Amino acid sequence: MFKKVNSAAYSGLKSIGIDVEINTTKKGLSEFNIVGLPSKAVDESEERVKNAIINSNIDFPEKRITVNLAPADVPKEGSFYDLPIAIGILASALRFKIPEKSLFFGELSLDGSLRHTKGALPLALFAQSEGYKNVFLPEESANEAAVIKGINVYPVKNLDQIIDFLINKRKLKPAEYQNRERKEEEPEFDMSEILGQEQTKRVARIAAAGGHNLFMVGSPGSGKTMIARSLPGILPELSDKESLEVTKIYSISGNTSPGSGLIRKRPFRAPHHGISKVGLIGGGSRPKPGEITLAHRGVLFLDEFNEFPRSALEAMRQPLEDGGLTISRSKQRVNYPSEFMLVASSNPCPCGYLNHPEKECECTPRQVSRYRKKISGPILDRIDLHVEVPSVDVEKLKKERRANSNEKSKEIRKRVVKARKRQAKRFKKEEIRTNAEMKNRHVKKYCQLSEKTEEILSQAASKFNISARGYFKMIKVSQTIADLEDADEIKADHVAEALQYRSKM
Repeated sequence: MFKKVNSAAYSGLKSIGIDVEINTTKKGLSEFNIVGLPSKAVDESEERVKNAIINSNIDFPEKRITVNLAPADVPKEGSFYDLPIAIGILASALRFKIPEKSLFFGELSLDGSLRHTKGALPLALFAQSEGYKNVFLPEESANEAAVIKGINVYPVKNLDQIIDFLINKRKLKPAEYQNRERKEEEPEFDMSEILGQEQTKRVARIAAAGGHNLFMVGSPGSGKTMIARSLPGILPELSDKESLEVTKIYSISGNTSPGSGLIRKRPFRAPHHGISKVGLIGGGSRPKPGEITLAHRGVLFLDEFNEFPRSALEAMRQPLEDGGLTISRSKQRVNYPSEFMLVASSNPCPCGYLNHPEKECECTPRQVSRYRKKISGPILDRIDLHVEVPSVDVEKLKKERRANSNEKSKEIRKRVVKARKRQAKRFKKEEIRTNAEMKNRHVKKYCQLSEKTEEILSQAASKFNISARGYFKMIKVSQTIADLEDADEIKADHVAEALQYRSKM
């Protein structure tokens, strides 16, 4: 007997329909074969499905069973084919009808229960776009899929429950639509906790307002890490569209927790400098998202920037410029987004105390030069804002701590949001959201400079040997400074300030 069950898979972030075809016959010896380019995890479905059916007190059919995952030329991986395979086998054995316009998806435990399975949100989005009415998936993954309107998301605890539903022995209620409400949360690190460092905090505000990349250089303990970790607290909340993008990435990569819904907090990723190129950029024989994709629409913090593998940093060039990357393998080609704010920090020298007011640097000029050359010029040129983070005097720290007058992240966020709204209005007919995303044509179209300002900019570019890319980045930063001041055109003092934040290394 032949049965077909609808499911879905993903290649990169793109979902594709998968027909799980099951054919059972009494001829020949009892066998169980899976074909259609299955991975090891899919091959092992045989044992999971067989034991789940037996432990659900259902007789496993002693027949020759062939499972075909179509289209056969698309590599299949993951454990989410367990449920559709089990449903197809039992539909043949118990002779019940599989509901039309329905997708089945989920990993089975040996006892017949269903586990939280990655990829629920992409499945729901695929079901919505392709006109499916019902989605059956593990109960712990239901909230993730229930943020999509127009489909019935059925949370399934175990194989017994769904089989009883399909043979009309019990009812199964669809999950309630998960309202995409925003809950205001206190930031983990507040800008008011950072004492001193007024200029660095100013640069952090500019970076947040325009989505600019930031590089901080300073001695150990000067506050670089704390400033980086405070950035998510002053960034605007994710929009609905951005939340779906981020949740989809985290769902596919298996980074959503059971029972979770839509991700509302901007991602903050801080990988260790021992990370591999594949871990940072993404890839592998079966491509997976890397840290730059997991930081999409959020912040990627690379502490000890000089210590990261040079090959990994150089591989970031194209994603930093284009906001995405393509990973090509012999069997597949996947696209991943990577629109993130890069926040990097470094010591000024190997010992960390070059130009320190109190501690003496022990490094030779050659050691300092070699240390700084670990970061290439092209990478530095792709970072919009460069700032030196000085050590703060203890007496000043005492004074500020007692005064307790530092501006809180909530207040800073209001100004950042206001600047972002100006940008949203400016780019309403474009596909970009922030000043940092502008291409040269956008700069020419939207950035208004007076003749005097243009002249100052040209002189600065010539004097400091600023590249063409650096020239346009200065205009973008100047535009963000103007947006923070609610100015309609870029003024000379905006350009002068932007010039301070060019590379010092």
